[in-house]
Amino acid sequence: MAKARLAVDIGGTFTDLALERGGRQFSSKLLTTPRAPEEGVLTGIERIMQLAELAPADIALIIHGTTLATNAIIERKGARTALIVTEGFRDSIEMAYENRFEQYDIFMDKPAPLVPRDLRFGVPERLDAQGNVLIPLDEEAVRALAATLERAGIESVAIGYMHAYRDGRHERRTRDILAGLLPHLPISLSSEVSPEIREYERWSTAVANAYVQPAIDRYLGRLDAALGARGFACPLLLMTSGGGLTVLPTARKFPVRLVESGQAGGAILAAGLARQCGLDKVLSFDMGGTTAKICLIDGGEPQHSRAFEVARQYRFLKGSGLPLRIPVIEMVEIGAGGGSIARVDELARVTVGPEAPGRSRAPPATIAAASIPR
Repeated sequence: MAKARLAVDIGGTFTDLALERGGRQFSSKLLTTPRAPEEGVLTGIERIMQLAELAPADIALIIHGTTLATNAIIERKGARTALIVTEGFRDSIEMAYENRFEQYDIFMDKPAPLVPRDLRFGVPERLDAQGNVLIPLDEEAVRALAATLERAGIESVAIGYMHAYRDGRHERRTRDILAGLLPHLPISLSSEVSPEIREYERWSTAVANAYVQPAIDRYLGRLDAALGARGFACPLLLMTSGGGLTVLPTARKFPVRLVESGQAGGAILAAGLARQCGLDKVLSFDMGGTTAKICLIDGGEPQHSRAFEVARQYRFLKGSGLPLRIPVIEMVEIGAGGGSIARVDELARVTVGPEAPGRSRAPPATIAAASIPR
């Protein structure tokens, strides 16, 4: 008999598992363990393996989807992150598009950057749009930053220089210098995370990657080690936000690509069901314990986008969230799931979510994440 395939999805409230072998399917559901997500995964794997009467050697592949990266950004529970940019541009990530997404709201709340101003540092350097060096990288200034980063208790660093999408040599050299002085510090380069024009989106994506990388890297490392200790020798693949799969080293280096990975799996399933039923236009609705997701299936395929916003402050308003430039399945997600907590706010209004049982209180937000309409 062919070997089995195992799928794991960690949500904000529940961890779900599904196993398929030779046409037989098994499933299991248990509460997510937020402080150590691998504990819930390993417990679920043990249960479903007993249910299917299989041993680790019978598993050919493990596919893993998760909302851990999304939740860390929404709830602002990532690493203490610093941003190193071209001198004179440290406020670009806060100035954003220099517009008002809600023109007539005098009390408009802009999304706060993941990196506060006192943890953003400028370094003398500059490339032009063709990649020619206008100002050489000041390596002494980079070396001087190492002590500052250590004193500030920085846990992760994002580096974003002007026109680095064209040539990332200055970013790479900065990483090499800092890695030699602070070898324990994870470093994300905008030229690797999102090598695209327009510094605001590129730097925002690099910052998000750095913000979630330590936690996701530790989690995936612990999970991989625990699976190996239990006798699982099969590949472990991670689902990306665009609906594809990636290997463990890539996921640990670029965890921002896992934002919306669990939600992407639901959209792919809905698209598959739509094709089986011969339906051309379908609206999929995925109700989780913490969030609810809607996706339009057109021609048997979900819509895709390269522009994405997470942690929107205003309902459906483009520009009110943090932009990420990653491939993503286009959907709308709100922070109100089946297990979301209802409460009365300071204006005596009934509000729902984004808090759910078992999760710490998060800043109020109506929209957790949404693709930017084309």
